[in-house]
Amino acid sequence: MGQDGFRAEEIDTSRPHPARIYDYLLGGKDNYEVDQRAGDALAAAAPEVRIGLRANRAFLQRAVRYVVGSGVRQILDIGTGLPTSPNVHEIAHEVAPDVRVAYVDNDPIVSAHAGALLTGSGTNSIVLADLRDPRAIVDHPDVRRVIDFDEPVAVLLVAIVHFLTDADKPEQIVATLRDALPAGSFLVLSHATGDFADRSDAQAVYSKATASLNLRSRAEIERFFEGFELVEPGLAQAPFWRPDSPPPARSQEIGFYGGVARKAG
Repeated sequence: MGQDGFRAEEIDTSRPHPARIYDYLLGGKDNYEVDQRAGDALAAAAPEVRIGLRANRAFLQRAVRYVVGSGVRQILDIGTGLPTSPNVHEIAHEVAPDVRVAYVDNDPIVSAHAGALLTGSGTNSIVLADLRDPRAIVDHPDVRRVIDFDEPVAVLLVAIVHFLTDADKPEQIVATLRDALPAGSFLVLSHATGDFADRSDAQAVYSKATASLNLRSRAEIERFFEGFELVEPGLAQAPFWRPDSPPPARSQEIGFYGGVARKAG
């Protein structure tokens, strides 16, 4: 029996998992052959995918520095994926060493790896839970151990909401999280899009995975920020959200939007 009560046989290695595909495409080693095949097929269908994932990761780092620099000392990272250095708590602690981070993912492998990484840390936690049940995340005792919802929180939904179908009611899910947050909190969200190229072949790769890829337009993604105030430059392609270095080549092709928004009082 592992952390959060899952057993090794509960880990589904027969189908690709988004977190493990992501890990493979970023050059990680915590993946299986089925994930590698899916990653190769994804790269063939969307040649910019590797630079897109790196740009998304760089957006995450800039966004974390921004929210911590704005005074937030609590981060709820949902859909954290397999640990990739620097991790969110490492990025945050470069700005403020007292930041607390609760990591959430629905893949037991992610939970196990992140749990090992965080062993001995009293300021961080890892929770095995699913974004489709946001109330369970907010109420989870290991989230509550780290996060005080009476104080501002930064919720990270980075490259995760596009794995929710419309039937999952993603706007309602994000709204449930928003309503649990006090004024001064932030939402950091990135999302895949087909606005810049036909990516139906890339979507097809995920038809055999544990979660489908649901591309959305800029207007559809902006609706997730209802009840928040987007900070400048608003919702932008990931490489162009407050870049701290020249954007990589082919950035205009990258099918990721990113945005950071604050919940007003």
